Amino acid sequence: MKLVWRKRLRKWSKQSLIALASAWLLHELVMAFTPLPGALLKPQLAALRFVDRRGEPLRFQLARNCYHHQRFTLDECPQHFLNATLSAEDKRFWSHGGVDLLATFRAARDYAARGRVVSGASTITQQLIKIAQPRNRTLAAKISECLSARKLERRWSKRRILEEYLNRLDYGNSCRGAATASWYYFNKSLVDLSPAEGAFLAGLPNAPSRLNPKKHPERARQRQRLILDRMLKNGWLDSAMHLRALAERIILKCERSFAGAHFVDHLKQQQALPSEGVIHTTLDLALTRRARHILRDHLDQLKDLNVSNGAVVIIENATGDLIAMVGSRDYFSPKAGQVNGAWAERSPGSTLKPFTYLLAFEHGATPAMVVADVPTDFPTSTGIFTPHNYNRRFHGPMRLRIALANSLNVSAVKVLKQYSGPRELQSLLQKCGLNTLEKNEKHYGLGLTLGNAEARLVELANAYACLARLGQHRPLRLRRSDPSHQRQLFNRTAAWWVADILSDNNARARSFGLHSSLEFNFPVACKTGTSSDFRDNWAFGYTPKYTVGIWVGNFDGSPMREVSGVTGAAPIMHDLMEFLHHGDDHVWYRRPEGLNKLAINEFTGKCVPQSGTSKPNQPTEWLLLDQLPPMQTSGDFIDGRILLGPEYARWIGSLDNHAPTRLALKQSSKTKAQLLFPLPGTVLIMDPDLPESSSILDLRLNIPANAHWSSRTLECFVANGQAQARLQPGRHEIIALVDGRRLTTWVEVRAR
Repeated sequence: MKLVWRKRLRKWSKQSLIALASAWLLHELVMAFTPLPGALLKPQLAALRFVDRRGEPLRFQLARNCYHHQRFTLDECPQHFLNATLSAEDKRFWSHGGVDLLATFRAARDYAARGRVVSGASTITQQLIKIAQPRNRTLAAKISECLSARKLERRWSKRRILEEYLNRLDYGNSCRGAATASWYYFNKSLVDLSPAEGAFLAGLPNAPSRLNPKKHPERARQRQRLILDRMLKNGWLDSAMHLRALAERIILKCERSFAGAHFVDHLKQQQALPSEGVIHTTLDLALTRRARHILRDHLDQLKDLNVSNGAVVIIENATGDLIAMVGSRDYFSPKAGQVNGAWAERSPGSTLKPFTYLLAFEHGATPAMVVADVPTDFPTSTGIFTPHNYNRRFHGPMRLRIALANSLNVSAVKVLKQYSGPRELQSLLQKCGLNTLEKNEKHYGLGLTLGNAEARLVELANAYACLARLGQHRPLRLRRSDPSHQRQLFNRTAAWWVADILSDNNARARSFGLHSSLEFNFPVACKTGTSSDFRDNWAFGYTPKYTVGIWVGNFDGSPMREVSGVTGAAPIMHDLMEFLHHGDDHVWYRRPEGLNKLAINEFTGKCVPQSGTSKPNQPTEWLLLDQLPPMQTSGDFIDGRILLGPEYARWIGSLDNHAPTRLALKQSSKTKAQLLFPLPGTVLIMDPDLPESSSILDLRLNIPANAHWSSRTLECFVANGQAQARLQPGRHEIIALVDGRRLTTWVEVRAR
């Protein structure tokens, strides 16, 4: 009997082994022909994500699958979040081979006992298969998922499977992946989640709609408690941490990142961007927020003066990175808040003057040279151009240092005419990146130095950054991946002179006082600008590290009430410069080799001979030995007064002469009187809609002289010391008798 049983046992064992071997072979054969979902092997479509220079999110754009998604690695997940996910979905993930047999048997038993699905048995690997290839819930589909899961476990590591799973999970509210959900629900990265927040987030994929915390916060909270209890049971939380997590208040943000709005809009307009991935921008989000706060505070103080808006730009000089941009007071304001004032074309006022003086220095001028800031007429193809200074006064002999520091209009026009001209200034500004100067240089003329063009804050700030680099130009960078090539545009010594002048608080005291918003306790090169009728005002400041540009005004073009660059934009620039350099060593530019400090005469710019004792307040200037002005001699004085040339004749006897006891006019017989206006062939149009005063024509010579003006067809007369003629239609000859000489011209007057 025993022998029979032994034979049967051997037979059954053999048959069982054959059956098991056959089953295994069948399993391997089926697995070999079971394909993995194609979508699983392809990279998942990600949203286009903009981040600041430190990785802080700025904006997410929907991917083509209408989900917000940003990829992350498992190393970016805190362990407690991984444990929460495993407690919620698959606690034996690290030990099973893709199918959890214990969970499967339990689910089958519960289904048999109750006639319905009580608990799921899908592992994380199976769920990943299902996410990649959604199917109807049938037995065949379930078997296929199990086989695919088993195959995937052989192909991929556990860490890769878990990482892919967490990147593809739906967390509700169009959030695909745990990293995206973390920023949306908590406005923080995964690594910064607390255990309570991690458990809350881990519970949402179970039923994203039913557990939507925006609509059903208590359901989501109940799911979180369940997961925390499982973590305690699994030994992944101790009792103290479990209690703290249960007691922690969950604060939801539920908002998409939308920061640096004007900057991101500007970047999208300026560059062709990919449809997905991460755009690492140059923006410093924290600095931009600080800049917006400072801008708003100052605009609040100016609102009673009809000031409604402003813009801020900050550039890191060493890299050319645009690190801050604020385009308006409030991006979300219905009153043109999305208009980017940093990119709008506005009148730049006096902010172009430093480039005029830079060209003069490159052409041989020095800060010690003197320009005659006196009433001057400049003939042009369209008539006479007569610039005036901001305060409607003329300042006489002005060293270029003082003229630039005080932003004198007449001096700037004269310097432009003498040393370079509008064509060269336009060319330099275009090389510096100003793309708005597209018209012929004759359209701008000498008035270009006074800002009779249009400029954008961003481009003008980068031109100032070129000054800040002492002539080295870098293209403005909006992305960290943008190229950063450089080229030297102008002379370093000339640029150093400009920086030294614009940082000289004493030099600008005549126009701005000693205690304006341009005063710092560390060196900052500053320049302001105000357009006509106070429609725009500007302030620029730069140091070796940063360039700050400010625009203040109204988007509708309405004028502010007597708000200039120094009272509107400069205080904003001042506060930002103080913030940027707080705690710095305040390094300034090293003086170029070959410059020597010499005493000069403040009215002539000539070198003053050295004596045993120096005079108080004696002006000095940094000069090159091969560009020294002539030495002052006794011939420069008469009766102790400094002699000035004939171009000062009209000014020296006026109330504008601020040193009448120290100045005298040099008599000269060499300068001959010439007709300045009207030039022969000038065509004038009479408009009946204009007041009668518009029909009065000024008659001018190049120098003051006793002249008798006459015309056979026009009435000539003198009013307030100015020779004039009353116009009427027709062709008219005008004669001036000067010192026995007869000067003639003619004009044609047409009625409109």
